[in-house]
Amino acid sequence: MLPDQNLAGLQKILVVDDNPYILRGVKQALEQEGYAVVTAVSGEEALSLIKKTGLPHLALVDLNMPGMDGFELCEAIFTFSDLPIIMLTAVDDEQTIVESLDRYAEDYITKPFRPAELVARVRRVLRRVGNFNYTLDPVITVDDYLQVDFPERKAIVNRQAVNLTPIESRLLYILMRNAGHTVTNHFLLNRTWPTEDAYEDRLHTHIYRLRRKIEPNPKEPKYVISQWGAGYTFPASSHP
Repeated sequence: MLPDQNLAGLQKILVVDDNPYILRGVKQALEQEGYAVVTAVSGEEALSLIKKTGLPHLALVDLNMPGMDGFELCEAIFTFSDLPIIMLTAVDDEQTIVESLDRYAEDYITKPFRPAELVARVRRVLRRVGNFNYTLDPVITVDDYLQVDFPERKAIVNRQAVNLTPIESRLLYILMRNAGHTVTNHFLLNRTWPTEDAYEDRLHTHIYRLRRKIEPNPKEPKYVISQWGAGYTFPASSHP
């Protein structure tokens, strides 16, 4: 048994495609491996599902869909999170593949696909990005003082709703996804501004603003903790 298969039953995957045959095939392949799978036939439905049921651990996204296409869905998701995404599409244009991998995707799979290869790539991405340390509910409870609603870009701080900017929300998602581990400044810069030349001063400014919104005492932070010269750590969940 592969090490990450112990977590498979806890990991939820969102599959977004307007082709019902593709949805059925992907769902069957992933459920056979023990993953929980939810499906959507459009970008709009995918966002609605995320708001109702919480973020998944990973999303498989088609590019060409009516209404909101795959790139637009990724843009919307990245305004509040850094959700790992695999593109699953018939588009095999080199420029599209490069743009997808540069801006949005952890991997790119072209149709038709082999189910065993699809599962292996999903497993590899999940193993690389890790398992979200907190329960991915619509509103994630950190403790009695702090809860986070990523799709609405809000933190509930001491029972008061506080709006987060897209960058603050994304930074918080990355830190909570890696809770209990130091996330380096370099990693945070690359994930938050993947197509820009960003520097640590810019990162520290947004961390400072995030702390002012969510910390009981921003001068002595308990959630976004500095690891001097390295990066930042968010405390691991105390729940099993």
